[in-house]
Amino acid sequence: MSPLLELSRPTKRFLVVVLDLLLSLIAVWIAFYLRIDQAGLPQVQQIYVYLLAPLLAFPLFVRFGLYRAIFRYTGMAALATTAKAVGLYGALFFVAIILFKWDGVPRSVGLIQPILFLLLVSTSRAMARFWLAGQSGKSYHGIGRLLIYGAGEAGAQTASALSVTREFVLLGFIDDDPTKVGRTINGLDIIGHDEVAEAVERMGVTDILLAVPSLGRAQRNAIIAKLRELPVHVRTLPGLVDLASGKVTVRDFQELDVEDLLGRAPVPPDEELLASNLSHKTVLVTGAGGSIGSELCRQIVLERPRKLVLVEHNEFGLYSIHRELEGLCLENRLSVEIVPLLASVANLERLREICQAHRPATVYHAAAYKHVPLVECNASEGVLNNVFGTLNMARAAMESAAEYFVLVSTDKAVRPTNVMGASKRMAELVLQALAAAESIDFGLLNGAPLSNVPNKTVFAMVRFGNVLGSSGSVVPLFRRQLLEGGPLTVTHPEVTRYFMTIPEAAQLVLQAGAMAHGGEVFVLDMGQPVRIMDLARRMVQLSGLTLRDDNHPNGDVAIKITGLRPGEKLYEELLIGDSPEGTIHERIMKAREDYVPWPRFAPVLSQMRDAAMRSDEKLIKEILRGYVHGYGPQTSQVVSISSNQAAA
Repeated sequence: MSPLLELSRPTKRFLVVVLDLLLSLIAVWIAFYLRIDQAGLPQVQQIYVYLLAPLLAFPLFVRFGLYRAIFRYTGMAALATTAKAVGLYGALFFVAIILFKWDGVPRSVGLIQPILFLLLVSTSRAMARFWLAGQSGKSYHGIGRLLIYGAGEAGAQTASALSVTREFVLLGFIDDDPTKVGRTINGLDIIGHDEVAEAVERMGVTDILLAVPSLGRAQRNAIIAKLRELPVHVRTLPGLVDLASGKVTVRDFQELDVEDLLGRAPVPPDEELLASNLSHKTVLVTGAGGSIGSELCRQIVLERPRKLVLVEHNEFGLYSIHRELEGLCLENRLSVEIVPLLASVANLERLREICQAHRPATVYHAAAYKHVPLVECNASEGVLNNVFGTLNMARAAMESAAEYFVLVSTDKAVRPTNVMGASKRMAELVLQALAAAESIDFGLLNGAPLSNVPNKTVFAMVRFGNVLGSSGSVVPLFRRQLLEGGPLTVTHPEVTRYFMTIPEAAQLVLQAGAMAHGGEVFVLDMGQPVRIMDLARRMVQLSGLTLRDDNHPNGDVAIKITGLRPGEKLYEELLIGDSPEGTIHERIMKAREDYVPWPRFAPVLSQMRDAAMRSDEKLIKEILRGYVHGYGPQTSQVVSISSNQAAA
């Protein structure tokens, strides 16, 4: 590293001041030489010109903040400021020459000297930028060798940010526009996409950065598909809003988002539909601190409800989302009352108290135990929470005359092989039974003191698959395993899953609930199911690593097959029947599936609750088998759960 870079900031600033004063004197000397061919010492009153130049330059440069700039980061804005400072300096310098009329000083010196001074100062700044940036880069070992995909404004801005970093050396640009290919940006070549593989091998490229934030999803997917087979780490820039702020740094480089990995574009929400059950109303969300519940809360707040009631049994989860929502309201100037309440959905009296106190118009029930292996070996608790927690919340909502009640369900409720999925289907059956009756006799449940509650609530269920980024999601797990050097764990070579991002799932839940008339099971269009093995391979490739297998024993990362866990299926379904109906939203379908009327279903629920309270898992599974279509419990009671297993 250059000794200059190790100097203290005041010392560096002093050296720059001395340099500028020296350049002002050199500019005077050159001006006299050019004008009157004088190469020697100043004569008589010419000395005043040599004194005037530094005395004018120093205070003006200080006033314009030229000595606060860091030379390595000097850009066009700093050069423009320098030009303004020297411009004002030149005007004052010329006026002084005219007014004082010193002997032996031609007036033209007042014009020539500022021009020369500007040239010298600007050159010194530019040379310092490139030289010092180069010195800082030379000290970095293991530096990344980078190509930028995109020779537009975002690419050029990124290149400017990279010019002062010690983490990457920029080798060139890639662009699909034939009018740009063959040209250069700051001396770096722009190559076409068909030349990338050859360039990667020839130049030893380690990283490719996608700097095409305005590109459509289909075009991004096509680019990523081309780069997937190359031994490079592919990353991306933030969105257009972040770029517009002008704060692009190396720290902004991101791993490819889940839409890039899955090749699926979210559909923009219908804003009118999104707001219809939320705006200026009291909304209650259970499981508010969870993955889906917290995202529901974020999006609900932006629709300006009158009050948002957060129900959560996890204290830290509730604290976190409450604090985040308060910040969101402050940032967006939203006058929404946020009410954080600790409560368990297993506690009916607490839920009643909450609903009677706040009278929610809309309830989103996201509280659930959802991890398949855990619920499989805790079947009683899973049923008490997922089935009877739903019943308790629905009952409290009915008794307080809530207008809408929306259950967040799962694709695992369709022909389930596990207790978690079966319990969620039972929760759906509870709401279907409630929705079909004009009034509900809760006296049919053992120990239920109230009966014949009028039903003024519209019940609906929204069923969808895995959400990426939630607790237990496979993509964060794979990323963590990649950082640890692998292996990536997959439960079965043929296992497939539907995937959706958390924000898109939450938006669709809110929109589906707004379309409900009572008893519908809404099914979200999850696109095509994704083979988990393919996703694992894709993430290895896009991380710039190679797959280690029998054909490539020297690869970087292996994929390990761990075996299906208890209750796990090879693939998931979204519909029990075969005839979904369309809705006004292209990604939301509707199904009316078979249910059991409340008078017949209530005694079954009583029997199941008694079995759960006694931890009689055999009876619980028998009841589930009798009422959940397609449920086939596994016989093995031995459950082994490893933190390294993929939550596929």
